Amino acid sequence: MSDLDKPVPVTEVEYERRPSDALAAAVGLAVLLAGMGVVRDGHVPDWERSVFDAVNGLPGALYPVLWPFQQIGVIVVGPILAIVAALLRRYRLALALVLATVLKLVLERVVKAAVTRERPGTSIGATAELRGDVSVAGESFVSGHAVLAAAMACLIAPYLPRQWRFVPWVLVGLVMVGRVYVGAHNPLDVICGAALGVAIGSGLNLVVGVPVDQYGK
Repeated sequence: MSDLDKPVPVTEVEYERRPSDALAAAVGLAVLLAGMGVVRDGHVPDWERSVFDAVNGLPGALYPVLWPFQQIGVIVVGPILAIVAALLRRYRLALALVLATVLKLVLERVVKAAVTRERPGTSIGATAELRGDVSVAGESFVSGHAVLAAAMACLIAPYLPRQWRFVPWVLVGLVMVGRVYVGAHNPLDVICGAALGVAIGSGLNLVVGVPVDQYGK
């Protein structure tokens, strides 16, 4: 048998558990707890209201541009990406995405049971610009869209080439801006939501492992 006829060996993917994920999870939890302390009385501080006004007051022409990015944080996206990961034989990633979706649902409810703050239509008032089908009232802290988007970014980024790893985080930023822009959340809702997502995603990276970086240190 010639060398050309010999089967090409399949390179096994090596996985690792990174100390940086432990640090990221700890920082995410710290930011979440700090935010919970700020909003525990249900009010919106003046500085946060100013940030809300700046983002929410952006031109209405941006709505068609920002609206699609919000859909990244919709709950069905996690299972859909898990199916894609499984088809690509990234089984650890698929498992982590499913677990992230479940943890998002559970931990978001835990936070909302501990701290309650209404959507901007109520907590900010009539000056809030509500776009699309955004509700005036309802629990707003934390943003579930931001939780899931950030968790998925933590999980997916290690599988990408180094030059593309910023992309999931750009999308997370657009989800956060979009949710404030449409009047669905106040700034701390999305910041602390993303922090919870980072804690979830980084924690899952420690549990299932991430691919050893093959693109150079």
